Amino acid sequence: MAERLRPRDLALLAEESPSAPMHNATVEIFDPGDSGLDHQMLVDLIGDRIAFVPRYRQRIVPVPGRLANPMWVDDPDFDLAYHVRRSALPRPGNLDQLRDLVARIISRPLDRHRPLWEVYLVEGLEGGRMALLAKSHQILVDGVETVDLGQVLLDTSPEPKSLMHDDWIPRREPSSTALLAGAVSDAVSDPVTVLHTVQSNVDSALRAVGGAAHQAGSTLNALANRRPVAESPITRPLSQQRRFVAVQTDLATYRRIRDTHGGTVNDVILATVTGALRGWLMTRAESMGGLRHLKAMVPMSVIDDELEATSLGTQVAPHFVDLPVGEVSPVVRLHQVSYSLKAHSQTDRAVSASRLAGISGFAPTTFHALGSRVAAAELRRGFHLSVTNVPGPQFPLYAAGARMTETYPAPPLLPGHALAIGVTSYDGSVFYGITADRDALPDVDVLAQCLTEALDELVDTVTTRPRAPRGRRKRKKADR
Repeated sequence: MAERLRPRDLALLAEESPSAPMHNATVEIFDPGDSGLDHQMLVDLIGDRIAFVPRYRQRIVPVPGRLANPMWVDDPDFDLAYHVRRSALPRPGNLDQLRDLVARIISRPLDRHRPLWEVYLVEGLEGGRMALLAKSHQILVDGVETVDLGQVLLDTSPEPKSLMHDDWIPRREPSSTALLAGAVSDAVSDPVTVLHTVQSNVDSALRAVGGAAHQAGSTLNALANRRPVAESPITRPLSQQRRFVAVQTDLATYRRIRDTHGGTVNDVILATVTGALRGWLMTRAESMGGLRHLKAMVPMSVIDDELEATSLGTQVAPHFVDLPVGEVSPVVRLHQVSYSLKAHSQTDRAVSASRLAGISGFAPTTFHALGSRVAAAELRRGFHLSVTNVPGPQFPLYAAGARMTETYPAPPLLPGHALAIGVTSYDGSVFYGITADRDALPDVDVLAQCLTEALDELVDTVTTRPRAPRGRRKRKKADR
């Protein structure tokens, strides 16, 4: 039987606009080696694995008159070749050319008349490498019934699992009469559904009016009762175009800093982000006296005994951190960030990085998608940017026998938020993916340079400071 969209999913659709599409993306770079990976092999791989994520073959069908929430129904015209696409860079393509292509692709909203996802195989990278760019709408990945497609495409060995291609036959799409009858039945059995539907229709109407108004942003903020935050260069109206930058760093460096100053690797990563934002703001001649902190929404994994999210027994909850961009000392910044995160790590619900990264079948893409959903849900509480940090496995993963060497998240931008940062640790490296509005932040490349400089600044404190006593430095190997 067809399933109706949940109220939160409907709210995400209502919040979406051409300037703020609500899809997540991931850029993965592969070394094909002797695997022979090509477009047809990727199509076959997804065809074999898509049965594990049935929602990726469904589309949204509205109820006539908006009497109830739309339905998920099988797409009778589902065409895998439409969703799995082929692209190329002029050989030999470099990372800068790849990120320009990624920026153009993630700027485009997904077609709501089809299943809400796309995958691009990008050929032509230098060294014979290939890139896989996958983007999927936030409502596809709820962590309960549907995980991200990337989670089922990757294997832990070069020999792909042998799976049988399913003989999928789409169920018949319900008629308008059946949709109306279902809406009436739901209204009788569950009146709360009617209230959610009315609220979503009102929100859509207000958004349409606000979009045409001269002061749409302030109008919508007032209607949404959004908490104000200090003005900053990264909170401003969005255009319909994006920029994307990627940075790769060494995980061992973060562990050295952690062993010297205490805390966790996650603390060091957020302190690095803080230092990078500070350096970037100073290059823009921003006054650090008036902007001492940037409020970041950092989704954190927690245990929930009643919810089997992503089949891991965990879910993602919001955590707000004041990033001290006005602080001069990198060590003080690190300790301030550690103190802010300590409250979360001391709760019984906190999930360690080793548990997350060591779970069989774990893929960071799912948790990045859940983090983006949490950020969108917490928009009214007011913050400057979201920073989603997901620990990945510290061993290589493969797609159709090709080894994944790099993985960069490309988080979506929320309305009025011109910057979002995603972080994934994988196989000995820490990968940053930064999404920015093309018009609001034309100098986001400088922020990428400031990331490596901020990390170097912390490394310098390690070489000049005596090491802490051994008992203090002892901690779990993969503790974040």
